[in-house]
Amino acid sequence: MKKGIHPENYRFVVFQDMSNGYTFMSKSTAPSKETIKWEDGKEYPLIKLEISNTSHPFYTGKMKLVDTAGRVDKYMNRYKDHVGKKKTAAKEEKNQ
Repeated sequence: MKKGIHPENYRFVVFQDMSNGYTFMSKSTAPSKETIKWEDGKEYPLIKLEISNTSHPFYTGKMKLVDTAGRVDKYMNRYKDHVGKKKTAAKEEKNQ
């Protein structure tokens, strides 16, 4: 490995999966403004995750839509008129 390109300020950090509450501790250099009290009674920086191995469909075998930013709703609202016209046209063609 090249010398001097890797950070040296690794510390213990708690990662929390926000979809199911699963937490685990690892070393990281990721910055965090929040802290959490861990099982040993000490406070550690907290990094919130949207998805981890306990909630990812590949590992769980269950398909689950994770939409924390509302992107699906935003898309549906934007194109609802277009989607509605297609459905109406398809129904009219079936009835003929």
